[in-house]
Amino acid sequence: MINDIKTDAQTRMGKTIDALKHDLTRLRTGRASTALVDNIKVSYYGADMPLNQVASVALGDSRSIIITPFEKSLVATIEKALMASDIGITPTTAGTVIRLNMPPLTEERRRELAKHVGHEGENAKIAIRNIRRDALQQIKDLGKDKQITEDDERKADEEIQKITDRFVKEVDAVVKHKEEELLSI
Repeated sequence: MINDIKTDAQTRMGKTIDALKHDLTRLRTGRASTALVDNIKVSYYGADMPLNQVASVALGDSRSIIITPFEKSLVATIEKALMASDIGITPTTAGTVIRLNMPPLTEERRRELAKHVGHEGENAKIAIRNIRRDALQQIKDLGKDKQITEDDERKADEEIQKITDRFVKEVDAVVKHKEEELLSI
């Protein structure tokens, strides 16, 4: 029973870390990354399709993304979707190839993004602490129902705290790495 609670808490905390990493990959660091356009949907014959299913998305160099539609008729539609998205980059079209050139980030924008990364890290820590609270409550309920002893309850509380501390350190490491990446020129 206690092991199930600990395993569930670890799994949920791991998913929180994965979600944080995924959210941080979408931040623009001045370097091109295809993850920047992962969430863009394109209207394709009346259905909204992910961009990578209607076009080839590749890196041209460290500061550009090249999008090549599978059908020539999709060029204008993809351009519209890129303009409507929140990536803040104007596409450049040359024939059937769409290019997204990453402008260099200003120092002020880098600091702003670093603050945002810190905020995302805090949100992840809050989520991890909420998972800890849920697990501790489940253990407390088992103790009230006399399904486990007080010693087992105390030991489980300590183990869940250790798991929580480990995941909070991992969040700090992810945030620190992203902040360093943002602030390096």
